[in-house]
Amino acid sequence: MTATDRLWAGAFVVLWSSGFIGAELATGHATSLTVLNWRFLVLAVPSALWLAHRFARLAARDVAVHAAIGLLAQVGYLYGVVAATELGVSPGTAALIASLQPAVTAAAAFLVLGERVRAVQIGGLAIGFAGVAMVVSADYSGSHAALWAFALPVGAMLSLVAGTILERRARPKTLGPLDALAVQFLTAAAAFAALSASTGHFAPTMTAGFWGAMAWVTLLAGLGGYGTYWIVVRRNGATAAATLLYLTPPVTMLWAWAMFGDRITAWTWAGLAVTSLGVALTLRRGDPGPSGRASPVRGRPATGPRGIRPRLRSGRGCRCGAGTPGLRPSPARRRS
Repeated sequence: MTATDRLWAGAFVVLWSSGFIGAELATGHATSLTVLNWRFLVLAVPSALWLAHRFARLAARDVAVHAAIGLLAQVGYLYGVVAATELGVSPGTAALIASLQPAVTAAAAFLVLGERVRAVQIGGLAIGFAGVAMVVSADYSGSHAALWAFALPVGAMLSLVAGTILERRARPKTLGPLDALAVQFLTAAAAFAALSASTGHFAPTMTAGFWGAMAWVTLLAGLGGYGTYWIVVRRNGATAAATLLYLTPPVTMLWAWAMFGDRITAWTWAGLAVTSLGVALTLRRGDPGPSGRASPVRGRPATGPRGIRPRLRSGRGCRCGAGTPGLRPSPARRRS
């Protein structure tokens, strides 16, 4: 990486981590539904303007697919994370659970898409969950959150996995990254507006603290996080972006400690290390074939541990919103 590349990489880690910090900050002023409603209503304006310019070039099927992905990767994922934070789950724990998404996607791709999985990946996934359990136990013992609240970020992560698998199965082709995000943002805006209005949480809190938090979660975490992700992908590839994603849990934990006084114990750091080991094993590339490249699945183009096709070499990955940084390009097809 050049010095400029490192600056963009650092910006991506900080801005992506800011989403978990912003959830803690914003839910101090309003409910999770109110926060997410206004986050996406703000994002709906530029999204609508963008799609008005681009809509005629997009296939209706692909738009429908990304609307469904938006329900999973935006609505389901973000509500689980923000609601968990509102109930007392620490931002660092939520970030750690979310970071398991690529590893769980590898297992889901085996079950749903029939993609190859190795024993070391299954073992890595088990180790990763053991590490999360260590961190959750430390967080639970020192917080007021109910035990069931920790199931919310797990459900959020699984919703993101489902959105990723849906994109890989449906393979929409006519939407670029900005098109996909615009569709997902509009879908999420409609969903959260309906949910918040029906439950009495639509009206914003008219305070400077609330709107400052909204600027945080919209500009820093939303536009800044996604924007720097795509810059890193374009400059250094999806593998680099996927690797940087695993720096977000420790950054979030340290940030929450400095900003909110969240406790970080030795047990928490140990759990973080165990989780990192599990994720590394799960995402480890297969043994090389005779040509030195990973062997492909029978009858299919070669794929990485998560089954990503070689088309990702151009830097275009799954456009599943928050889960996108979990993807990396696959090795080239092995020649016989």
